[in-house]
Amino acid sequence: MLRIIDARSGEPVPAAPARRAPTRVMAHVPDGDPTGLRVLLVADLLVRALELGGTPVWAVLPPGARPRPDATRLGVRPFEDGADGAPDGTRTLHVAAEGAAPPDGPVVAVAPVRAADPDPSAAADPDALRAALLRRHHHTPLELGADALDTARGALLDRRRAVADWARHPSRPVPDTVRERLRAAWNDDLDAPGVLAVLTETAADPGLPEGARFEIHAHADRFLGLGLTAAVGTPP
Repeated sequence: MLRIIDARSGEPVPAAPARRAPTRVMAHVPDGDPTGLRVLLVADLLVRALELGGTPVWAVLPPGARPRPDATRLGVRPFEDGADGAPDGTRTLHVAAEGAAPPDGPVVAVAPVRAADPDPSAAADPDALRAALLRRHHHTPLELGADALDTARGALLDRRRAVADWARHPSRPVPDTVRERLRAAWNDDLDAPGVLAVLTETAADPGLPEGARFEIHAHADRFLGLGLTAAVGTPP
């Protein structure tokens, strides 16, 4: 079961009261700074994790809030206007920057992003920006500079090339133990660094066939949204 740390109590709580219970994820996005992009990214991860667990979920903004035009740069799916109706009994989970005070309901607090001056995220490769934001847990403040973005971009390109190479081999199923470790990581308060750690370990495991490594990364990318299979089919 997916559990999040509720900022109101500091305690872990189930993200959904029951499996398949209708749930809304409402993103309270600060304007004009990279912390707002991180809030959107964490809300996107929450939506993905709920969907992977079979929970019907709606991604919404507070009534009247305008979408940030740069949100699509992160691969974040569109968020609807929260003024639209939701089925009876729908629970609302809030995702907000640390210190914000959304209405009643569980709150996922997102630590700030401190960008260099000028802010490198404005001109960054969107995939590198998402990768850089995912390298630290969302409760940890993040320094975002050109070096961090370059490192994230290089690591992502290397991983995509490896995935493309593994895709040339016969497919093999994801081992049950690996599938459980991935699920346990994203169900543990959206632990994206934990998911990435599992991928790094399995990529170096000589006991895993290449086809299984490919399927592991494709499966994990349903949560990460990093386009890990983007280089499949391109020349070596």
